[in-house]
Amino acid sequence: MKRLILSTALLVLLVTPFSWGAERIRIGYSSISGSYIGIWVAHDAGLFAREGLEDQIILIPSGSQLAQVTVAGEVEIGSFNGSSAMAAALKGADIKIIGNTVNKMIFSIYVRPEIKTVEGLKGRKLGVTRFGSSTDISARYALRKHNLQPEKEVTILQMGSMSSIMGGLQGGSIEAGVVSPPTLFAVDKLGFKELINITDMNLTFPNPSLIVQGGILRTRPEIVDRFMRAYVRGMHRARTDKELTMKSIARYSKVEDPVFLQKAYDLYIGKVLERAPYIDMPGMQNALDDLAKTVPEARVAKPEQFIDLRFLENLEKGGLLKELYR
Repeated sequence: MKRLILSTALLVLLVTPFSWGAERIRIGYSSISGSYIGIWVAHDAGLFAREGLEDQIILIPSGSQLAQVTVAGEVEIGSFNGSSAMAAALKGADIKIIGNTVNKMIFSIYVRPEIKTVEGLKGRKLGVTRFGSSTDISARYALRKHNLQPEKEVTILQMGSMSSIMGGLQGGSIEAGVVSPPTLFAVDKLGFKELINITDMNLTFPNPSLIVQGGILRTRPEIVDRFMRAYVRGMHRARTDKELTMKSIARYSKVEDPVFLQKAYDLYIGKVLERAPYIDMPGMQNALDDLAKTVPEARVAKPEQFIDLRFLENLEKGGLLKELYR
């Protein structure tokens, strides 16, 4: 029995990548979206390893579940919508936002072909990933902007993941769904129609944010600094190495169509992702205002209380951005 256990342990060591002397960092992200290109490329290009980090990137396809994992310190970096992070902090969670990889909502509402107008959504079922997720927040915002009342006039259903929303549209369990690129392009090709382009509504919002548990911030700040350096190198590599970036998008999104990949690259690299994970304060306030509808504590909260800016400031002081973009 002891021999079997030893053999199993050796097998795990042989098949599990490990860099002797490197410090482990676990990075969780909450959806298959181009918003995570900086993390994907930094991993695939070995840029975390360059900073002395043994990185493991983990998809946890639920912002609420990833928030719990981040609060528990089971990942060093959690990347999910900032609203969920602030909601957790208002309930006493010891976490801080250290940056935002995107500062606006990047979604569209797609519908089955028989729905021709926004008014046609009345009495229909609309799919989001999870209640409280960025897809849910975006859906409710868009519906209200078009004078439709969520839940009362349009039923909102949790589907669990972006791929499940696409499957629900195909199978008929929902008539509308909130999707983001590159899934959006696949849904479009299947014949479903874009009814509301939420991206064009320019809803500034921390989606996603980079979140770290307080204990890690206090005891291991250097690992956060190294993560941030690798991330901005990843964003620079994404902008300057299109071939690698397209491969990364395909690898993590499971989308192989070169047209879809090109569209996703053009959108995220050309219009959405910033060079560094800067924080848009009006977007943070928008998230708080949305939270205030259901969380009374959010009404008197200020964005600054949820943020630790020192790592962004260290990036600026260290001169890495000037070096990369000179």
